[in-house]
Amino acid sequence: MVTYIHFKDPNAREMTDLIEGLEKCPGTCFFIDIIHSTRLKYYTPVTEWVRKINNTFNFISFLNDFPENIVKGIGDEIMLYIPDEDLKIKSSYNTFFELLEEIHATIFNIKHFPDNNLFLNCRVAIHHCTDVYNISFFEGVNDYYGSDIDITARLMGHSRENEIILSENFYQKVLGDLQTMGLPPDTGCLESISRKITTRFKGVPMDTEYRMIEVR
Repeated sequence: MVTYIHFKDPNAREMTDLIEGLEKCPGTCFFIDIIHSTRLKYYTPVTEWVRKINNTFNFISFLNDFPENIVKGIGDEIMLYIPDEDLKIKSSYNTFFELLEEIHATIFNIKHFPDNNLFLNCRVAIHHCTDVYNISFFEGVNDYYGSDIDITARLMGHSRENEIILSENFYQKVLGDLQTMGLPPDTGCLESISRKITTRFKGVPMDTEYRMIEVR
């Protein structure tokens, strides 16, 4: 349940009490971005680019299974946040491995669809978060804030067309699922996963580890 934070008094004791009582909401954050949509708006009529964006979002069936987890859209990029507790009770995809396989399959199918005039390619960043709070500063809006949301956005900045970037945190969650299922660590799309990459993002005081999967 989202906690609405809105106090006109900047020093309100009630605000401090509310913030001190917040609990973290661990879960998986996704950023999904449609590629080349900005350029398309300049060189094609509205009937063309709106149709393609509509088709692309509708083709990502993964979104239809988590409609309540779509947090926000910025231009042609959307953010999803799936709390761990929500994932456990899903009837369709309820493991981290299944989430990864589904988004990989979707990007693959879009890339290789016979009619290349229907869809636009995508790029994705995924991170399993622990430092996140289900809070909003706007009434009636569900949202999530925390340093791990920022990490996911930074990862997105390193992703490319037809590529999935996943944090080492999320990757370890996926490996945990495979171990539970008795499957090898190179199952499915993990067969083509990159080595671990370490970088220091601007504004983040520690290194971030991540891996990449190029959807071929």
